[in-house]
Amino acid sequence: MSAADDLGWLIVGHDGWTDLDLIRGRLAAGTDPNSGVNIFDKPLHIAAERGSPEVVAELALRVDDVDAEHRGRTALWMAVFAGRTDNARALVAAGADPWRLMMDGWSPGRLSLAGPTPGLFPIPSPDIGLSPAEASAAAEAKRLISALGDVYFDGLSLACVAGVSAAEATARLEASPAGNIDIDDLYEAWYNVPDADLIVGITGVPGGCVITQPWGYTLDTPGLVKRLSAGTVCYSMYSNPKGGISGHVTRDGVFLAWGDAYCLHDSSGCPCRGDPRRLPLQQPPSGVLLRRYRPAPGRRPADHRLICRLATTARAGLLGLMYEVGAMQDPIPTDRAVAHVRVRSTSNR
Repeated sequence: MSAADDLGWLIVGHDGWTDLDLIRGRLAAGTDPNSGVNIFDKPLHIAAERGSPEVVAELALRVDDVDAEHRGRTALWMAVFAGRTDNARALVAAGADPWRLMMDGWSPGRLSLAGPTPGLFPIPSPDIGLSPAEASAAAEAKRLISALGDVYFDGLSLACVAGVSAAEATARLEASPAGNIDIDDLYEAWYNVPDADLIVGITGVPGGCVITQPWGYTLDTPGLVKRLSAGTVCYSMYSNPKGGISGHVTRDGVFLAWGDAYCLHDSSGCPCRGDPRRLPLQQPPSGVLLRRYRPAPGRRPADHRLICRLATTARAGLLGLMYEVGAMQDPIPTDRAVAHVRVRSTSNR
């Protein structure tokens, strides 16, 4: 046995899951088709998400159960969620069940109905489809995703503060105008700007303000959000290039919840009505975050040009923010925050 035979799936890199000869070689060497990728992951799940349909079909023939779940999801769910319709079709051809329930009662088939390919699988019964409210939410999610465009959000931190104006937020942060900073240099090469971690952009919107920093985690630090949330509620988030998106809900200086995404409404006022299955499931997957900010009736953003760049940079969950900036009486025809200020510190004081 060669040294490569002992490595199992370790020698298959990120792009190796499109290499049918490589995968067949691993299988011929005795590598387990059911497990062993990154210790705990399943090969079919990885291939469904980023492999080729030929590799998916090969692995589907070798596994014990094409509908085996990993972390509550089948390989077909992974293919649908990743937008890999070619891999999804290969899995169904191999016997995968698109209507198998998982993930809080959702199936890969229902997930596809909420995404960009609602016709991916035949619907066996009208009862299995989306409710009218779910279908409406899914349609609006697709429109908003299109309006956002292709944006880069790694490294962004953001805070949305209800009922607090930009001027009041500036005072709470003991901030001063960053007038001596070349804004073009700041956006293009923030790492060359002294104290860039203390510079943030503030935009007032109906119902509160949005504070953003596309190059650091400052706006998701406890010291800032505690000051911003005094007497109100604040949602803050940071898109860590090394660790994913995390967020916090803070009310009057007290952290109420943390994790990937949260809805700021009580269950009675949110489109999800306390049931996460009611949230739009197409990307961004974290659902509706900033619903605290309400759109004016009949006002919706048509495209990303009505939204300042710092706000739209966080693709994951900025649906409510998109609504709000698009609902302003005089939408901002710019790609930056209205004002930039330098905060005094990020301490808990």
